[in-house]
Parts: sequence; C-alpha cells; structure tokens
Amino acid sequence: MACDAPTAAAAFGDWLGKAGPRPLILGHFDADGLGAVAILARSLLGAEVRLVGKGETPWSDHVRAELEARRPSAIVATDLGVREGDILPGTPTCLLDHHVPTGMPGDALVISGNGCTPEPTSALLAYWACGSPDPLLWLAAIGLIGDMAEEKGFAEMAAAQRRYGKTALRQAVSLINAPRRTAAADAAPALALLMKCDNPKELLSGEHPETALLLAAKEEVKGAMEVAKRIAPKVRGDVALIPVDSPCQIHPLIAQQWRTRLKDKVVIAANKAYRPGWVHFAARTAAGHDLIRFFADRRPQGAGSEYGSGHRAASGGALKIPDWNRFVADLGFPEEQIA
Repeated sequence: MACDAPTAAAAFGDWLGKAGPRPLILGHFDADGLGAVAILARSLLGAEVRLVGKGETPWSDHVRAELEARRPSAIVATDLGVREGDILPGTPTCLLDHHVPTGMPGDALVISGNGCTPEPTSALLAYWACGSPDPLLWLAAIGLIGDMAEEKGFAEMAAAQRRYGKTALRQAVSLINAPRRTAAADAAPALALLMKCDNPKELLSGEHPETALLLAAKEEVKGAMEVAKRIAPKVRGDVALIPVDSPCQIHPLIAQQWRTRLKDKVVIAANKAYRPGWVHFAARTAAGHDLIRFFADRRPQGAGSEYGSGHRAASGGALKIPDWNRFVADLGFPEEQIA
C-alpha cells in the first residue's frame, strides 16, 4: 500500500533501479489511466507506451501474445487492476493501481492506493512514484477529477486548482475522456495532448489538431447518450437493470446517472452492442452495497478476468453472451437473455 509520496517514490525508484530506466508502459485509456501514462512517459524518457483499450486487459491472451513478441525489458502497468498471475512471466513488472485487487499478480511489485484514506488514483500514484515533478502536477489532477476524487482533500488537487483553475481542469477531463467512449475507442489523440501540452488551457485552446478530434468524439458520445437516457430501468429486488444497445462506451455514464435516482439499488447498465459477442456492463450503488462481493457471489461459470473488478461502489465487467445469459437469468431478468 502506498498512501503518500515518499513511500511510492522509494518503492518505484528501487524497482526501477533493478528493472532499467525504459520499461514498456501499459495504461488504461480513461482520464486517470491516460494521466498516469503521460506522467510516466514524460518522466521515463525513451520508454514506449501501449494503451490497453476496448475489451482488453494485460492478462488477456492476445495482449500477452503481443507482449511475448515485443519482449520488453520490463513493464509498468497502470490503472489496469491487480489480477491473478504474471502479465508476462519472467519480465520485471510494476503495477501502479488503486482498484480492489482480485488476485495475486505473480512476482510483480504492486504500488497500490487501495485501502488508503483518502485513496490516491493511479495518476496521483504515478506522480508520486516519479518524484512529484511540479510541471506535471496538472496531469495528476486530471486523474483525480476523472476518478471522482476531486473533493477527497489531496493537497495536489488544491494546488492544481489554484494554479490552473477548476473549470479548465474539469473541461480538460471531459475532453480527455471522450474518445475512449466512441465506437472507435481510439484514445491516442487524448494521450498525444497530455504528452505535448504544458497545462489544461493549452489542451483546450485548439492550437493542436487533436483537440478538434476530441470535440468531435464528445459530440458522438453526446448523441449516443441522448438515446440511452430514455431507456427506463427494470427493477427486481435490490437490482435495477438498464439494457443499452450502443457501440459507444456509455454504460458507465448511464449507471452513474441512475445511481442517484435509485439510491437503494445496485444499478447495472448492460451494453450488448459495445463489442461483438460480449455484454459489457457497469454497476454503481449509493446504498453501501459491496459490488466486488456482489459480483463474486454471482460469478457465472466461464467468467474471465474481465468480470467483477473495480471498486466496492463502482464495478462492472464483461461476459461472453452465453455467460451473460446465465448471469442475467439468475439475477431475475430472464427476458434480458440475448439470442
């Protein structure tokens, strides 16, 4: 556990001294993950980056096959969870993360904020691990806002708000999160901006062509949300289910919207069109349910590492359609099985 900057910096520095200065950086494609990746890549000069995007985890077979062909000297994986087994056996690996661990990641060093109060996000952990480089403070703030930790009392957040302004930081997060939610799910333009800009106002200014791409992505997601917001939840017992049919990653947004309106429920937004052959779902609760336990208790046979990770109040995952059909029927919604 790393709840402060000195602990994270000491652990990462010791690991880096043994593993080498240019590990391959793997990172999630949301604002927190992208912020963490940008901090690491701008601090570890020469390190290569591989974003882990739509339907992927570092523990999935096709990503592992890619890594075996690539043969990196070392791996830093950030905001991708802590799961069972080595990402690439025999390769020095460090996980920078804040999600609830769902397994033992082999021989990897884990620098985790999970269990800390308040809980640092992956971008803040990366900022600490890299020695708290002051010019990159805004990237740590991007991650904190992106993972709803803006009001958790971190000194770095307050400093970033004073220097850059709350509005600019929030608008930057909104744009950075847009491309990964589109059907194409290409977060490369968002990362490019985080790599080249010196502050959020530069990112928003439009002087770089990637900003226009992010604005277009935001419009695509807005259109998909307008359709999905009209879908009424189905409620059975403690569970509210919202069936979504969109190639865009809007199910987390829909679950979050209904969370505050169905305060005593486990709200699940399930998207059957996000990825062929799969149902991706996001769950939120305002009632104190432990969603990690909720999904563990209902884990269907065949579920992989994509199922039931995240946080106690914000979880989700993905299931192949036959596994989803068993899961949703057992949950009390047999009519939501997919042919």
